Amino acid sequence: MPMLPCPDCTSERTVKNGHIHTGKQRYLCRNCGRQFVEDPTNKVIDTATRELIDRLLLERISMAGIARAVQVSEQWLQDYVTCKAAQMPTQATVRPKKRGPLTVQCDELWSFVDHKGNKQWVWLALDAETREIIGVHVGDRSAQSAERLWDTLPKVYRQCAVIYTDAWEAYQKVLPRHRHRVVSKASGKTSYIERFNNTLRQRVSRFVRRSLAFSKSLRNHIGLLWNLFTTTTHHYLSSTT
Repeated sequence: MPMLPCPDCTSERTVKNGHIHTGKQRYLCRNCGRQFVEDPTNKVIDTATRELIDRLLLERISMAGIARAVQVSEQWLQDYVTCKAAQMPTQATVRPKKRGPLTVQCDELWSFVDHKGNKQWVWLALDAETREIIGVHVGDRSAQSAERLWDTLPKVYRQCAVIYTDAWEAYQKVLPRHRHRVVSKASGKTSYIERFNNTLRQRVSRFVRRSLAFSKSLRNHIGLLWNLFTTTTHHYLSSTT
């Protein structure tokens, strides 16, 4: 049986190359490398499916797993996630606070993009009373990144808060000495932020230490991090108080 000609270069040097997510036969052109199917159709992804995908993105499921479960192509899903990540706000929404005693816990979370040599540290600041995430920065583990985290905190926290951190030296170079407290994990003074870091790893597969699911794009890495913050953070934290 003759193979289908390539729709790009019209070459007949084509071979079967597996199936797409719907089970339809896929072909590969050995001349130009194009992959194609016979009589392709554009599948319209309805609103209900998109809403389901939005919920699944908040669970510890890989992109390939979501594509299989929802029966969409991995390429469509990747394009959808890329668009969604680009639209995410990158500023924490914090309830207004009056000047007065405030307590902040800070910590940094290791992650990577594309390969483990490209480390991306997630710096987080949390209000110990309300459990709100009040500051976020993604970068290296230098004092410059600690300063970027400090800059993301609302003004009232930078003016009034006592900040608890571990002994990482970058904090000591940036945070005000008279309000910075260096503590050990055993003290319990950073327990809320450490617990949130654990929750983050449990909820988003690309932040799991040992996982085949990881980000290939820094923009998507940051965008899906903010997707969790804007969608579930305050609801989750309020249920643990």
